[in-house]
Amino acid sequence: MTDAKAVVERHYSQADLGDKILEAVRAAGKDPNALVPADLTPFDQFHLRGDAATRELAGMAELRPDLAVLDVGSGIGGPARFLATEFGCRVTGLDLTEDFCRTATMLTARTGLADRVSFRQGDALAMPFADGDFDVVWTQHAAMNIADKARLYAESHRVLRPGGRLALNDVLAGPKVDGLHFPVPWASSAELSFLIPPDALRDLLTSAGFRQCAWRDCTDAVIAWFQEMRARRDSAAAEVPGRHLVVGPDFRTRLANLDRNIREERLRVVQAVFERTD
Repeated sequence: MTDAKAVVERHYSQADLGDKILEAVRAAGKDPNALVPADLTPFDQFHLRGDAATRELAGMAELRPDLAVLDVGSGIGGPARFLATEFGCRVTGLDLTEDFCRTATMLTARTGLADRVSFRQGDALAMPFADGDFDVVWTQHAAMNIADKARLYAESHRVLRPGGRLALNDVLAGPKVDGLHFPVPWASSAELSFLIPPDALRDLLTSAGFRQCAWRDCTDAVIAWFQEMRARRDSAAAEVPGRHLVVGPDFRTRLANLDRNIREERLRVVQAVFERTD
């Protein structure tokens, strides 16, 4: 593993993450031995706007039963389990962080989805899959940690069948370019943060052999989501339970900085679908 990838893995690694989640599940009154995917939503849909964003992107991608989906940057498996449960897809998760893959596999088994969802530890720049293995490549909030985006999208193109689709939900660079307020959920400093503006993303995907099918700038929806969270801050429902288990003990600071960066136009949030054309 290169030094940069090792830094990324250290940023996300938590050896006892699975145990922490199971304990939090018990504290919420759920039986860890009889889980359904919805029981894990507070813990495993920790990207911006949670499962609402996952559902929207799935609709944009026109997912249907039995499609083979590769979730790149799958984390602890929430979107993968969601796609299998809600849309009947067969999902393979790929993540650089071994602790995430181990936790994702454990939680998937406990929800009875191991026959439809599996996870591999691996590098998104050298995906351990054959050409044309998948109908859909899916990625949510993963590209921010990847500097070589040309290679990322070349690999996404390679593992897709002709006519397959790339569905992404990404944080991108905004028009204000004088830097971010750190830390943010994906990085403690600029060392781990690799953002590009929307036009550069479109150009990269076109060069990689993709055609744009759908594009939605959902920055305003994210701003509204943060506003709702702030409005509820003093109530018992102010924060998503369990968010700190994945983001870390300084999650409030990281989320506050993310909110500020978006409101100050340092970041944009985009959902898009692209089709492999060759």
